[in-house]
Amino acid sequence: MQKLKSYVLPIALLLGWLLHRYCAMFSFIVPYLIFTILLLTFSAVDIKKLKFSMLFVWIIMFQVAASMGGYALLKALGSNEIIAEGILVGVLCPVAASVAVISCMLGANRETVTSYTIIGNLMVSVVAPIYFSFVDVQQDLPFFESFLPIFKRVGTVIGLPFFAAWALQAWLPKVSGFLAHYKGLSFYLWAMALLLNLGQTIDFIFLHGEGNWNSIIWLGVEALIFCIIQFGFGKWLGSKYGDTISGGQLLGQKNTAMGIWMANYYLHPLASVYLAFYSIFQNVFNSWQIWRFGKLRAES
Repeated sequence: MQKLKSYVLPIALLLGWLLHRYCAMFSFIVPYLIFTILLLTFSAVDIKKLKFSMLFVWIIMFQVAASMGGYALLKALGSNEIIAEGILVGVLCPVAASVAVISCMLGANRETVTSYTIIGNLMVSVVAPIYFSFVDVQQDLPFFESFLPIFKRVGTVIGLPFFAAWALQAWLPKVSGFLAHYKGLSFYLWAMALLLNLGQTIDFIFLHGEGNWNSIIWLGVEALIFCIIQFGFGKWLGSKYGDTISGGQLLGQKNTAMGIWMANYYLHPLASVYLAFYSIFQNVFNSWQIWRFGKLRAES
């Protein structure tokens, strides 16, 4: 299974490029895939055992401040809207639902990682609609006229799975146990969501990339810089709380399928290229971390 997982990203990129028109046609099912992924993930967690850490506060503060701060700074420096929106959605993008898998392989605390997976996703379900209401085409609308539709969709996709999982654990434990038993399906659903999202992004580049290559290059540069910053700063924060790995993964490992979906629907679709690049960089870094961890264990 681990060997298969290592091939998911290149396969998704290849199929996304070959089948980009079809991916764009079926991209409407991505929110349902993400909802199901989160529901299966949260159902497999005993919500009563979740714990809070001040580490979460610092990570949230970074995401909230750096996403809008980066957007505002780039706009002030004269950057175009696409590049600025790439920073906004890329930094604010929630932690990956599968973060516990790699984090625990590297020795992170499972309870810490799982707790922030829920808290971080709930945070984004509230903050993202607020931020998106003030950028791009939404800024021309009254706040509540733009906020409420976005909150309804983003909150439903990200926040509702948590409350559904909580309710099932409390009142229908057998149903919750049934869903938890099939949590392994999350990987395949994530792979499908990633394929459709990357394919949709590639299709948009084919249609509108001409004349925007400068923006696409800068989005790739931004993604690399922030991938380094977020993993590095996250590890530094984590070291202050005795869990370096958790800090790095929780801030650095992003749910890029979710981020691409949000960019395609609520911002300029080309901004999603940032997440496509980020997906590549974070997977390369995580693969290196796993290889290095295994090598160190073999030597010890």
